[in-house]
Amino acid sequence: MSQPIALYVHWPFCEVKCPYCDFNSHVAESIDHAAWQSSLLKELSYYAAETTGRAVASLYFGGGTPSLMRAHTVADIIDMTANLWGFTSNPEITLEANPSSAEAGLFKDYYNAGVNRASLGIQSLKNTSLAYLGRRHNVDEAKHALNAAAAIFDRISFDLIYGLPKQSPNAWRKELKEALEFAQDHLSVYQLTIEPGTAFFKNKTKAADEILGAELFTLTRELLREAGLPAYEVSNHAHTGSESRHNLFCWQGGDYIGIGPGAHGRFTLGKKFIATHQIHNPSQWLKRVNAYGHGTGKRRQLSAHERAVEIVITGLRLARGLNADYLENHTGLTLVELLDPIKIQQFINGGLLDWNAEFLVATERGIACLNTLIATLLLPEEHDFN
Repeated sequence: MSQPIALYVHWPFCEVKCPYCDFNSHVAESIDHAAWQSSLLKELSYYAAETTGRAVASLYFGGGTPSLMRAHTVADIIDMTANLWGFTSNPEITLEANPSSAEAGLFKDYYNAGVNRASLGIQSLKNTSLAYLGRRHNVDEAKHALNAAAAIFDRISFDLIYGLPKQSPNAWRKELKEALEFAQDHLSVYQLTIEPGTAFFKNKTKAADEILGAELFTLTRELLREAGLPAYEVSNHAHTGSESRHNLFCWQGGDYIGIGPGAHGRFTLGKKFIATHQIHNPSQWLKRVNAYGHGTGKRRQLSAHERAVEIVITGLRLARGLNADYLENHTGLTLVELLDPIKIQQFINGGLLDWNAEFLVATERGIACLNTLIATLLLPEEHDFN
């Protein structure tokens, strides 16, 4: 039986561009919803033809602000996915929404369209922080959206951002405890980073310094673990069994298709590892889809080593760790061909890594310095120049 696949659909439009955001999002004076619906369905059909026989395990509407999509567009995408691929039993279908564009009536429409999980971009429960982050909603609107979503969807999650300048641990602890009053089974908590190309970067805005950021990171993990929402990934927390199946599927190395401007995909065709990246610019993406049936800007075959490295990087972000058996079965490469075995043992002895059955796991100490740890472990790819 063919392995299942995940599907990501990107809606590139927002009401405003937040100053910290480096996602592919755009503000448009008007949106031709009929044209966008048609083009998304065309690209869907194009990739379904390439991956026949693969049932979809999860479908994720991201952005941008997907709650600006018309509900019948969402419904048509879900229906076409069912017709072209078919779903596995009990698929996870997630849609991201912002409180400023989310009404209870819309939630009902999305639920009736087939969405069974909502992810809300709350970001903060302090009005001063929301204003600093350029959000259009206030705290009361955020709480209203959380309550409305909880009354309709089977599962909800929401995002928070910490590490704002001069944010004290006590203030963050208080805000996080308030957030837990609304949390159901999943919470995503991200440390503010100033990314190139964002308004914050251009304005030379500063986030919390490294020492404060580390303290807030540790506080977040401890407090959420005590509340029954342990981290299952660096920034994602959930009750056991309530993790985002879509994200887990991708982080563990599963195949996924990316639809819409700026979306990327990783999937296998036979023994080939295919990487795709859709055109970023929305209008250019539309033109390409109309001309060719897809808006792919870049497509190439990855080497087994390249794909294996990607799986190592995402796998070590998971609390469960990197599945060494899956890595070898999927790519043909073993851990010792990818990671320095001497350094692995040194990091195990130093309490940064651990072995748990077939999983290589970054400990709490290892997670705190994960990027450096991975960069130190990775071996360079060997090339045969003969």
